Amino acid sequence: MDGELNNYYNCPHEEIPVVSGTPIRILCVEDHPVFREGLSTIIGSQQDMLLVALAGNAVEAVAEFRRHRPDITLMDLRLPGANGTDILIAIRGEFPQARIIMLTTSDGDGEIQRAMRAGASAYMLKSMPKDELLAVVRSVHAGKRHIPTEVAARLAEHLGDDDLTARELEVLRLIRDGYRNKQIADQLAIAETTVNFHIKNLVDKLGANDRTHAVMIAVRRGLLQI
Repeated sequence: MDGELNNYYNCPHEEIPVVSGTPIRILCVEDHPVFREGLSTIIGSQQDMLLVALAGNAVEAVAEFRRHRPDITLMDLRLPGANGTDILIAIRGEFPQARIIMLTTSDGDGEIQRAMRAGASAYMLKSMPKDELLAVVRSVHAGKRHIPTEVAARLAEHLGDDDLTARELEVLRLIRDGYRNKQIADQLAIAETTVNFHIKNLVDKLGANDRTHAVMIAVRRGLLQI
């Protein structure tokens, strides 16, 4: 995993100059008005950057990307009715070379890993200093990837952990929603003994004490949303 982290982790200490006179064209996907205005102001203050469009939801994000083909997209992880990583997957399915920087308040390793595997160019916390954001935009535009040190450390905490299967995640979501084992079996059309088997596996993988504790750990790690 150290090698994998090195492939993704690049901490720019100096601003990377833009070789040509063409500004970095940026699409901002963010639904929070205050943060969106802040990003607009920051980008607008840079001579080598140009904000080409703003989007506040999944439909607008895909439409604006198709319209402008930006060099860099700043993507909020959580949008109304959608997950930013799902939008990233949709955009990169159509435009494989898209460079997308995920912005979030969460350092949950589950969300980070999913975004990385989907092809995110960077994963940044919204609490980062302005200069770091600008440096990362320039670094990604230059073809590099970036994960902040604190986020990389969070990934390393779960180095070697087994991933939950799609079925185990389904069971975990139903536990979160208050379903008992028999109800989960009925909902998924499987035997209750199979449900018990899945619960034992996911509890073991998460290092939890029981099914309720497993939900708490999964939420904290970003594997599950409340």
